[in-house]
Amino acid sequence: MSSSPAAGTSRLPLLLIVGTPVIIILAASWLWYFVAQGQLDLVAALGTSNNGTLITPPRQIKDAEFTDDAGAAFRWQDMDPRWTMVVVNRGTICGTSCIDRLYLTRQLHIALGKEFNRIRRVMISDAGISEVSIQAPEMSQSTLLTDYLAENHKGLVPLAVAAGRLEQSFAELTDQPNQWFLVDPAGWIMMRFDDDLDYKAAISDLKFLLKNSAG
Repeated sequence: MSSSPAAGTSRLPLLLIVGTPVIIILAASWLWYFVAQGQLDLVAALGTSNNGTLITPPRQIKDAEFTDDAGAAFRWQDMDPRWTMVVVNRGTICGTSCIDRLYLTRQLHIALGKEFNRIRRVMISDAGISEVSIQAPEMSQSTLLTDYLAENHKGLVPLAVAAGRLEQSFAELTDQPNQWFLVDPAGWIMMRFDDDLDYKAAISDLKFLLKNSAG
C-alpha cells in the first residue's frame, strides 16, 4: 500500500532534523580537507583579514611524539580539543625572547575573558623539560623552567619533542626563530605570529577564530 502525500509531508520535518547534522559534518570535513591540502584559503574565501601568517598547508601536530615534564610519553590527543597557543623553545635555555613570548601569550589568554577556557597554552622544547632553565640579563640567577612555570604560568602545559621533529612541525623557525604558533582543536598548526606583531592584532585574530568556530 502506498503512503499518502500527507504522510510523506509529515515525515519531512523528521528527515530534516536527522539529516541536517550529518550534512553539516560532511560539509565541514570536505571543507577542511581542501584547507589542509592547501587547495583552499579559508580566510580569504570568507573575505576576512588576518594579522598572523597562515601556514599553508597546515601541518598536523598529532603526528609528533612528546614527553611531559616527568619524561613520560605524551600524545597531543591526550588533551581535550581546544585552540592552543604554542611557544616553541630550542635548547636548554629559555632566554629573554622566550620569556617575552610566555608573558605575551599569558596576557592574550587572560584578555579573552569569557572565552578563556576555549584556549590553552603549551610550551614545546627540543630538550627535556627538566633540563631547561630560565636565564635573562635582568634576572639575578637562572631558574629551572619547571619552577618558573609553576610560579608564573599556572595551567601552561610543557612538552618536549625530538629536535628533528621540532623543525619538521615548525619549519618556519629556520628562517624566523622569534615567533609563536596557533593550533586548532583538531591538531592542525595553522597560524604563526612574529614577535613584532602588535598585541591588539593578535587578540583580534584569536577573537575572530573563537567567534567563528565551534571548537
